[in-house]
Amino acid sequence: MRKGRSGCGARMIGLLMLIGALCQVSPRLAFCQDLALASNRSASLEEVFLPAAFSPSAEQKVAVAPAGSSVESEIIVEGLASYGHYRMFASGSGAKLYTAGVEYDRHSFGRFLGARMDYTAEILPLVLLNTATKSDIWGSPLTADREIVPGLGIYPIGFRMLWRDKRALKPYMVAKGGILGFTQKAMSQKGTYENFGLQYGFGMQVRMNERLDLRLGLFTDFHFSNAFIVPVNPGLDVMSSTLGVSYHLGQARSH
Repeated sequence: MRKGRSGCGARMIGLLMLIGALCQVSPRLAFCQDLALASNRSASLEEVFLPAAFSPSAEQKVAVAPAGSSVESEIIVEGLASYGHYRMFASGSGAKLYTAGVEYDRHSFGRFLGARMDYTAEILPLVLLNTATKSDIWGSPLTADREIVPGLGIYPIGFRMLWRDKRALKPYMVAKGGILGFTQKAMSQKGTYENFGLQYGFGMQVRMNERLDLRLGLFTDFHFSNAFIVPVNPGLDVMSSTLGVSYHLGQARSH
């Protein structure tokens, strides 16, 4: 009877000693893990808790882009109004053009001649053509009566050169190409509903704050014509100015 009690007591003492040893070791392990996390804040949980044999290798880890490395891009809400016309690529005359749309610019092509080279695309949900109600086949007005012909445009191909892109005053030059569609044949009853469009011009962007710029298009040539997909190609070239607001995407700029 005494032997059984003494054996049970010995086992109990051994169990208590084992628990005490674990209580002594566990705070030291936690303390070592805290030191590892404090010394290397980028260390993952796997690096702290898993053995080296089970930790992912450097080749298996996914590289993460550092903060602030996003590509420079901006959205520009802009309106255009023509103030004159001339016959350069098209034969039409006596019309005015007004547009409103959204342009997207993204730094995609490095630098050239000291300017930042951007890819440019534009959508014009509002296009208003103020033209004569009656014209000859080449787009010259035959009456003083006017009408408004609505349309829309898509310009998926373009580029912008932006100088002094980190300064408050930033000159730019832009060119865009796409398609214009009207609700009726534009400039002539012998013309087409769809026309090819080309814009090019220059201006100045003025920084207002870390996110916003004021965009002043000092001169823009706006051209559209059907490129003789039908026998008659009236078309139109107008001199115009633009006014817009540019919003810079991503992180705020540092100047």
